[in-house]
Amino acid sequence: MDTSLKHTQKIIPNLWFDGNAKEASEYYTTVFPDGKILKTTYYPKTEADGLAEFQKDFAGKVLTVEFEILGMRFIGINAGPIFKFNESVSFMIPCKDQAEIDYYWNTLTANGGEESVCGWLKDKYGLSWQVCPENWEELNKKPGAFKKMMGMKKIIIAEF
Repeated sequence: MDTSLKHTQKIIPNLWFDGNAKEASEYYTTVFPDGKILKTTYYPKTEADGLAEFQKDFAGKVLTVEFEILGMRFIGINAGPIFKFNESVSFMIPCKDQAEIDYYWNTLTANGGEESVCGWLKDKYGLSWQVCPENWEELNKKPGAFKKMMGMKKIIIAEF
């Protein structure tokens, strides 16, 4: 299997983690069908190998984990506590039915995840997701749909 960055996906999201990129990528590859780890890289062990002085706490530890979920590649990088995820970036999961919505919602909010509104949630790593029906546009055309959606956390298709 070719795990180089040369791939048909032209943009690969790079997710910044505080030391737990490997754990997070392993988690995501179990949540999503056909998830897989593609490649793991490590920080150099010494300055002679290219390690910068400010990276000394990372010596020999996981630098990046490239993984794929639902056919989309991601890279998780261990880069320290400087940046945190927030709701300004989220990943939408179009679901075929209520059972699929329930699965992703329950799984991603478990063990420290947080519910939000309108199908949005944060997983236990703080990454935001939108768990929505794949026929979202059709449902939204129904009278009062927007108001109903705004009153929901997890989307309940039968209430539209």
